[in-house]
Amino acid sequence: MAETGTARPGPQPRMSGDAMRLAVKVARMYHERHMRQTDIAAELHISQPRVSRLLKRAEEAGIIVTTVAVPAGVHTDLEDEIELLYGLDEVVVVDVGGSEQDVLAALGAGTAAYLESTLIGDDTVGVASWSATLIAAVDRMRPARGTVVDAVVQLVGGVGAPRVQLQATQLLGRFAAATGASPVFVSAPGLLGSASARQALMADPTLADVAALWARLTTVIVGIGSLEPSALLRESGNALPEADQETLLKAGAVGDICHRFFDGRGELVESAVNDRVVGIEPDQLRRVPRRIGVAGGARKHTAIRAALLGGWINVLITDLDEANRLVEYARVAVGRDTQAG
Repeated sequence: MAETGTARPGPQPRMSGDAMRLAVKVARMYHERHMRQTDIAAELHISQPRVSRLLKRAEEAGIIVTTVAVPAGVHTDLEDEIELLYGLDEVVVVDVGGSEQDVLAALGAGTAAYLESTLIGDDTVGVASWSATLIAAVDRMRPARGTVVDAVVQLVGGVGAPRVQLQATQLLGRFAAATGASPVFVSAPGLLGSASARQALMADPTLADVAALWARLTTVIVGIGSLEPSALLRESGNALPEADQETLLKAGAVGDICHRFFDGRGELVESAVNDRVVGIEPDQLRRVPRRIGVAGGARKHTAIRAALLGGWINVLITDLDEANRLVEYARVAVGRDTQAG
């Protein structure tokens, strides 16, 4: 919103009385009466370039003061702070509270809107299939007018229980339909029983072709999991066995992305589980230029924070309460470091 007639403090470019009067008049016509510069020029019998110069001089002199009115429910200041504190490229805060289901639905809607506005073409996108939040997002995506994604590739194996497998397949299929992309599936379980079985499977030409696409990804869209598997993952049959969960817990794991588990600092937890995952490699994942993580809720706070600290994602879509928790944690951590120093 532009305001006229209030000068900013400090040195101002000198203007004669006539020039000042004309600059104010032009500013009011342009900002208050919403006239086009050509119409202003015609009415005042001056050239259009002179109108442009007068508007610029009016801004420099403080006659025009531009302010941005932030509507309720928009939290760009909080988003900017999280970006600065955690070194992220972008943060989207969805104004929602309440139950886990409320947060999931709102994150789905927020993610759909974000993807619709930022997928503009020539992208090869990787998607994690076992995420209820991503399913909610894809369900809310509207079809693009043209092809905005070249291919959408599954990031981790997805063969499992038929009912849940159908959801994972539909996630990729609906995303492809909404963006004009060609879907590429991983026709294998997400976790095999041994490293040798995984090695043999990844040598298969079909999976080798998928792995080649992982190296060409420009964007990934992932959920962030806590150590305890989600209901969707548990039902799929791709959840970790309890013995593996116990091993990872003892090693300090707090969360995962695509079955790659990390500790509270975001460091990859080295374990035999990594050698059995049919999916994108950790280093390969973290080299993708745009890495969008979608997660929220108090239960996932530790995992989300660790994913940010470890550089697993560089775009975060989360809820308002979690955004505030992330800021509070970072402020406390900075305070501790200051006292220690």
